[in-house]
Amino acid sequence: MTLTEAKFEYLLRLGDNALILGHRLSEWCGHGPILEQDIAITNIALDQVGQARSLLQYAAEVEGKGRSEDDLAYTRDVMQFRNLLLVEQPNEDFAYTIVRQFLFDNFNFLLHQALTQSKDEHLRAIAEKSLKEITYHLRYSSEWMIRLGDGTEESHQKMQTALDDLFIYSGELTSPDEVDQQMHEAGIGPDLDRLKPAYDQKVKDILAEATLQLPEVKYMQSGGKDGRMHTEHLGFILAELQFVQRAYPGMEW
Repeated sequence: MTLTEAKFEYLLRLGDNALILGHRLSEWCGHGPILEQDIAITNIALDQVGQARSLLQYAAEVEGKGRSEDDLAYTRDVMQFRNLLLVEQPNEDFAYTIVRQFLFDNFNFLLHQALTQSKDEHLRAIAEKSLKEITYHLRYSSEWMIRLGDGTEESHQKMQTALDDLFIYSGELTSPDEVDQQMHEAGIGPDLDRLKPAYDQKVKDILAEATLQLPEVKYMQSGGKDGRMHTEHLGFILAELQFVQRAYPGMEW
């Protein structure tokens, strides 16, 4: 894989993570547990979609085939997406949404913090702008992890159930592959092996405050970011996300 090809794949991963998670969070619009959190989650969804646009726009530029960020978002099929399996998991209830968000935000914060030192000036600028939003996202999800985990008996049980179900997808975040390694060697992306200890420690610290137990898992699910596999959920997301463009190709407002 050439450096340009690896860079395109890397940018797709970052953009797809933001796009798919942003869509998942947007599903809460008008359905939040209380009005304040309805608005908060919707705003985080908007942040994610905004980040996705910047990243996919740059990915299209790096690819050099005349595609736009809209083409990448609306015309690729399931196996062409490079998002982590974690972000495509369904909302289920507020507990699942918060656990999913925290596990991702913790990684996303460390990743973008490192990307502010990238040798790629364009990616560094995107990371510097996005980090301000991501810092808030991590604070929001961390606080709700603690509030609900150390809340009532019912909220604690729901959070533990969500954590037990979703933790199996968290290993993919900090597990480097060929693309990650190539980006690290080029000075474009960070060394995920060096991010992992900080990620694991933050998880342990927040779970301790939330009185939640770290799940014991024998293996981690992976395959989303390298396009080997996705869960059945991504197809349903894209059916909704891409419907208008698929039904009316090239349509403009």
